[in-house]
Amino acid sequence: MEMKHTYKTYIPWMPELPSHWKLERVKNYFNFSCEVVGENYNDFKVLSLSVKGNGVIVRDMESRKGKHSLSMDKYMIIQPNSIVLCLFDMDVTPRIVGHCENEGIITSAYTNIIPKKNIHSKFYYYFFLQQDYNKSLMVQGTGVRTTLTNSQFGAVKIPLPPLEEQIAIANYLDRQSKKIKHFIRKKQAFIELLKEQRQAVISRAVTKGINPDITLKDSGIQWLGDIPEHWEVRKLRYCGQCQNGLNKGGEFFGKGFPFFGYGDIYNNEILPQIPSGLVESTEEEQANCSVEKGDVFFTRTSEIVDEIAIASTCHQTIPNATFSGFLIRFRPTENLLFEGYSTYYFRNELLREYFVKEMNIITRASMSQDLLKSLPIVLPPIEEQVMIYNYIKTETAKIDQAIAKAEKEIELIKEYREAMIAEAVLGKLKVSEL
Repeated sequence: MEMKHTYKTYIPWMPELPSHWKLERVKNYFNFSCEVVGENYNDFKVLSLSVKGNGVIVRDMESRKGKHSLSMDKYMIIQPNSIVLCLFDMDVTPRIVGHCENEGIITSAYTNIIPKKNIHSKFYYYFFLQQDYNKSLMVQGTGVRTTLTNSQFGAVKIPLPPLEEQIAIANYLDRQSKKIKHFIRKKQAFIELLKEQRQAVISRAVTKGINPDITLKDSGIQWLGDIPEHWEVRKLRYCGQCQNGLNKGGEFFGKGFPFFGYGDIYNNEILPQIPSGLVESTEEEQANCSVEKGDVFFTRTSEIVDEIAIASTCHQTIPNATFSGFLIRFRPTENLLFEGYSTYYFRNELLREYFVKEMNIITRASMSQDLLKSLPIVLPPIEEQVMIYNYIKTETAKIDQAIAKAEKEIELIKEYREAMIAEAVLGKLKVSEL
């Protein structure tokens, strides 16, 4: 909608505002809270800024998936209806703003602002969320780690609508956001069902084959169950060689030769042709840590067990490439494993039961070569492995298309929400239309 009765702000990310809205600095309408909790921290809920966009949430201190601080006496106290922002390392942080609904404590690495009189906190939560979307706060940051100090942030200019408009806009965005979140939750649940269906197809094919009439035998391994009687089971140590990756100082990275990192493995069933990194590696290092067709790479260390032993299979040799010390490479004996079969077998969810059961965790989960070498591998004849790969690829294609379509719908509704918030908090939606 075309804006009427506006004035120019000469600020790139909000060039115009309604004529009856003021333009003020953050420090004039918010207080910065820096109250440290001290030794009474056990009396408060521990809060965190959600990486999933859920705002300020109560942290699960019982789960081993959480990162636990040894002492929280330097955490700061925050009150309901305050706004929490992450203004440190803004170029890498996955989240920057949240609205606080609970009293609690949070790490002092965050900035906590409390609204003064005639300020509706939820409106400004949406305003700063919009600034997170368009990265306007980040471009005002300084330093190598892109940070806004309290003083710099306090000088940032923000719109000031009348209080009744702030409330009306916030209520409208609450209602619309609730509908959008409901839509996203339904789509995400649908995606999870599709992924379970996909895994069921893969698990059955790589452990039972694709002939429903085949005679089965006991594999001798509880989580594998019965397998075709002509298949073989071996431990990985008898199927090839393992090699840890390259460990070098930070000064060697950013230029040089192809380098596969943790994310390249974790995020891909099939190893990408172009890795995410570069490293200055020697010929000897490239020979020891090479990346060849048929290699299977496993994540070796993480904060949690669920991220250990995630596999990615190389389908084409990458010349001069090396891989990270956070990974282990398994190179199968020639003609023992077809790379397509490896792709599905080693990424199979059934293997999670093996690793979760066997893994020891103290502060970080870490997988040794010995543990990986003890992993049982089901070995059909090589020609049958090719048939299994082709079957799975065909059967999962429609599932993958349905997942991609649902993910695209989620992406589009999120883009719509971003545009809606921008229109609302910059006054392009009149109160009468809300």
